Amino acid sequence: MTKLYEQWPFNFGAIHEQNFDKAKIAIAQIPYDATSSFRSNQREGPYEIIDSSRYMDELLDSEGDLVGLHPTDIVTLDEIVVSRDSVKEAMAGVEQALWQEAISKNKIPLVLGGEHSITYGIVKALKRKYPDLSVLQFDAHADLINEYEGSEFSHACVMRRILDLNIPVVQVGIRNMNKEIEKYLAKNKKQAKNIHFAPGVPSLSKILSGLSRNVYLTFDLDALDPSIMPAVGTPEPGGLFWNETTKAIEAISKKVNIVGADVVELCPISGFEAPNFLAAKLVYKIIINILAGK
Repeated sequence: MTKLYEQWPFNFGAIHEQNFDKAKIAIAQIPYDATSSFRSNQREGPYEIIDSSRYMDELLDSEGDLVGLHPTDIVTLDEIVVSRDSVKEAMAGVEQALWQEAISKNKIPLVLGGEHSITYGIVKALKRKYPDLSVLQFDAHADLINEYEGSEFSHACVMRRILDLNIPVVQVGIRNMNKEIEKYLAKNKKQAKNIHFAPGVPSLSKILSGLSRNVYLTFDLDALDPSIMPAVGTPEPGGLFWNETTKAIEAISKKVNIVGADVVELCPISGFEAPNFLAAKLVYKIIINILAGK
C-alpha cells in the first residue's frame, strides 16, 4: 500500500504545479561537503530540508498551499552537481550554474547547502548583476582564515575570499575565532566594526550600517544555539535562538533588498528530524520575507 506522502512531489513545500516562468524564487540544491573539517555529511542537508518542507502542515492553507505563498512564487531546481577535483573548480561550477539556471533568468536564488564554501560561487554570480552587493552572514564562525588545510576556498575561508572581491560583509552571531583572524581584524578596522558577537542579535542600526541596498543573506545553521540546532558540522555553545533570529531577518528585509540567500551546513543526525524541520521552516521564513519586500 502506497503511503499518501510518497505521492507528494519532492520539491520545497510539495508544490503540485511548479512554473519556472512565473516563479520569483528558484530554490537550488548543492549537496557539497568536500572541505568539511569536523563532522561531515552536509551533502545530505539539501535533501533533508526539501523532505521536511513537505510536512509543514501547520503552514498549509485550505487549498494545501503554503501560507503567504502562491504556488507559482517558488520553483525547486534539480540538484547542482559540481566538481570534486578541487574546491576552486567546484566554486567556478557553482557560479556558472547559479548564473545560468537562476540569476540570468531574473530569479532570486535561494540555495540549500551543503557546506559554507558554496557561498563564494553564488556571491560571485550575483555580483555580476548587483555591483553594489553586500553580504549579511549569520554564523558561529567568522570564516576569515586565509587558507585552511591547503585550500584558500575552504568553508573556513569563504568570507575572506568574499572580502577579497571588495564585497562588504556584516557578520552576526560570531563566537569562535583564532589568533590569525584576530590579527586580521586588528589590521582591518572596517571589518572589525562589521563583526557582531553572540549572544544575541545586535541592533538593526548596527547591522544596516555595514550593508548596501542589495544584500545577499547567508545563514550557516551553526549560528543557532546547539540546544535548538545540534545537527551542524561544528556546533558552538552560546548561539542565537529562533524568535530573535526570525525577527531580525524580518526587520532587515524591510530595510534592504535581499537578492539571494542560502541556508548551509545542516549535517543531519540519523533518526533525529527536529533540526531538519527547523532548517526547512527557516527557509520558509526567509522566502516569506524576501517576497514581502518585492
